[in-house]
Amino acid sequence: MRLLEHQGKALFEKVGLSVPSGEVARTPAQAQACAEKLGGTVVVKAQVLAGGRGKAGGVKLARTPQEARAHAEAILGMRIKGERVQSVLVTRAVDILKEFYLSITLDRAQRKPVLIFSTQGGVDIEEVARTHPQAIARCWLDPLLGPSAYQIRGVLYESNVDQALFKPLHAIILKLYQAFAHFEATLVEINPLALTPAGELLTLDAKVILDDDAAFRQRERATLGEEAAQDPLEQKAQQAGLQYVKLDGNIGIIGNGAGLVMSTLDVVQLAGGKPANFLDIGGGATAEVMGKALGIVLSDPQVQGLFVNIFGGITRGDEVAKGLIAARQRLGIHVPMVVRLTGTNEAEGRKLLQAAGIAPVASMEEGARQIVDDVTAMIAK
Repeated sequence: MRLLEHQGKALFEKVGLSVPSGEVARTPAQAQACAEKLGGTVVVKAQVLAGGRGKAGGVKLARTPQEARAHAEAILGMRIKGERVQSVLVTRAVDILKEFYLSITLDRAQRKPVLIFSTQGGVDIEEVARTHPQAIARCWLDPLLGPSAYQIRGVLYESNVDQALFKPLHAIILKLYQAFAHFEATLVEINPLALTPAGELLTLDAKVILDDDAAFRQRERATLGEEAAQDPLEQKAQQAGLQYVKLDGNIGIIGNGAGLVMSTLDVVQLAGGKPANFLDIGGGATAEVMGKALGIVLSDPQVQGLFVNIFGGITRGDEVAKGLIAARQRLGIHVPMVVRLTGTNEAEGRKLLQAAGIAPVASMEEGARQIVDDVTAMIAK
């Protein structure tokens, strides 16, 4: 479960993190009323799960309540990376002296939480990692003990932080870990964590992903509201009985079986590609299910190529092939598509694909290399 900014901030406030005053508005009139109540300059921020809100025009500064209303009128209803804005957060503007990045996330490879800190906050951490990797400090944490004092000091020393900020940053890191552990999250992120001229450290943005497997223990989640439940595509997939998780890449992935799909993500990554999603059609998938899966994956505007990886056990290869062919015609698929089909009725399925002009690949590794090459070539044109 991924939370909207205002919901993440609400959880952070419960553990004592400082958040600027603000209210959620769902109409321009409500945005104006919020600005009047707060007084002074405010920020009107689109509440969507997608990133890049500022670049898309979803974050605006308003010096008057009337300006806040005008910004809300422009932002409400707009689409950011395919997601429609249904609410805005009107929050008090803050003078910023310095911006930091701070997060705790689950490192599945290490099977531990990892604390990540950077003095270059306010921008995508992926961009910082690409251009200034030395500006990011990391520390892996014992999941039973959390961050120790010496670990926190080590991260701050490595980042060359002013020692006058060690004590307040130490307190904030402990509170953020408290949120991570108490609410059973897989990610808690503050970007930016802002230092004001008065010396106060404020949480200006919040990104929170909660572990769905812990939902039965987390009764507080029921108060978060339906809008926090899922990404729109994840919700659409759930309604269709499919397991879908949106990722940040541009290669759509469809497979049958969670283990196979996760392996497919890995081999695409190793081949130099970036998966756009995890989608498991499950066992015994029909042509109709395959068509729905393709429709969901292609609804993501980031997708520039498709890799379909099917191992037929209960799932029949000919049914998968029929679904792919029908969906390609119905949806007008124009992005590169690579199919690996093996198992039950493999020969029949391959014959159908070849007759439709789709050449199946022999292995998962070959398919990963092929789709990465095809997408790279398409982008280069």
